[in-house]
Amino acid sequence: MTTTHWFILIGMLMLARGLAATTISRLPVTSAIVYLVAGIILGPMVLGIFTFDAIKQSHVLEVAAEIAVLISLFSAGVKMPVPMTFKRWGPSIRLAWLSMSITVGLVAAFCYYVLNMPLGAGVLLGAILAPTDPVLATDVQVRHAGDYDKLRFTLTSEAGMNDGSAFPFVMLGLGLLAAGDLGSDFVWKWAVIDVVWATLGAVAIGWAGGAMLGNLGWALRNKDPKHDVLDDLVGLGLIAVVYGVCVLCKTWGFLAVFFAGVALRQTELLLVGAHKNRQGLLVPDDPKADPANDEVPDTPPPLTVSAESLVFKEHLERLSELTLVLLIGGMLTLQDWNWRTCGTALFLFVVARPLSVMLGLMGSDTTMRVRLIIGWFGVRGIGSIYYLMYAINHGLPATLTRDLIQITAIVIALSIIVHGTSVKPLMDKFWPKK
Repeated sequence: MTTTHWFILIGMLMLARGLAATTISRLPVTSAIVYLVAGIILGPMVLGIFTFDAIKQSHVLEVAAEIAVLISLFSAGVKMPVPMTFKRWGPSIRLAWLSMSITVGLVAAFCYYVLNMPLGAGVLLGAILAPTDPVLATDVQVRHAGDYDKLRFTLTSEAGMNDGSAFPFVMLGLGLLAAGDLGSDFVWKWAVIDVVWATLGAVAIGWAGGAMLGNLGWALRNKDPKHDVLDDLVGLGLIAVVYGVCVLCKTWGFLAVFFAGVALRQTELLLVGAHKNRQGLLVPDDPKADPANDEVPDTPPPLTVSAESLVFKEHLERLSELTLVLLIGGMLTLQDWNWRTCGTALFLFVVARPLSVMLGLMGSDTTMRVRLIIGWFGVRGIGSIYYLMYAINHGLPATLTRDLIQITAIVIALSIIVHGTSVKPLMDKFWPKK
């Protein structure tokens, strides 16, 4: 397909998605399933109208997935209930680091002992498949900036953090494949630089960037009430600056962008004089929210970058979801559906994810019902595509490339289908909206 054909195809799907938004929202499935089915029908499995070669287009797909994840992480960050406390964020931190590390280990063992892959390939595939996705899991994530649902918060904050915490294992897997056997020097450098420095540095850079923007935007608007701030551009600029600084400092940019969104929201809520509710969360003052108060404020609520730019970011998120899921459908062939790919997906969904969640949350105050729901809804998606393309473009041996593409694509496709068809009925039954 030529570039013109791609524009026409994606444009038609965008029109259909926009016009049928209400109809799709009423279906018992997620919108990602609709895009995936469209890609499969148009792709080599059915009509063969288009085929997407992930190896030839790995650089393009890496950049596209990178942008999609960055926008989604920032959007998730600005919706997080703040301030940060270990009591509230503790389960998410356990899931994002401890449970994710356990998942990497379990997948690596499965690949080594069952699929007869090299250990480095197993670690790399574990790192690719372990992170839960912030782009495709919207039905189980925080819905808006005022959503304080504990389950949704845990799933969203986990996805926001583990897209950065998986990167050290990607580097470890690539190192194992390149060196075969890692020496003590590599292990030491990996632990200090890739794990400790890259993680803590990313959190610090992201938090500093979000806090600085929050204070600067507030100062400009209050210094001159007529001073316009283009919130959409400012939000995108923050993502670009924070991510760029992280690349220069060799820290994990995904983690930084998420925490930049969290810090921006917390800073702006503090500046607008938000008070703490019974749960200790910052809540903007709103006289209309109190049924006993019939007064209408003389002035509109103060504008904030985090709130005003969120709608635009979510629209970009939906566009990237449509495009990338469509491409995943165009990657699939009948030969990709075999016992190795489907067996890996089955092991990940029913063994690795639930077991890692149970072990990671052991001893916490999280209820068993919440643990079971979290253990099932580990949606894989665009983040996995990014890590796979990154590995291909940074030294993944050609002999393993096709195998890892097949497994990753099938796992994502099955995750979209299995989790997408179960999310609405299960959430309605066990976790109804409040």
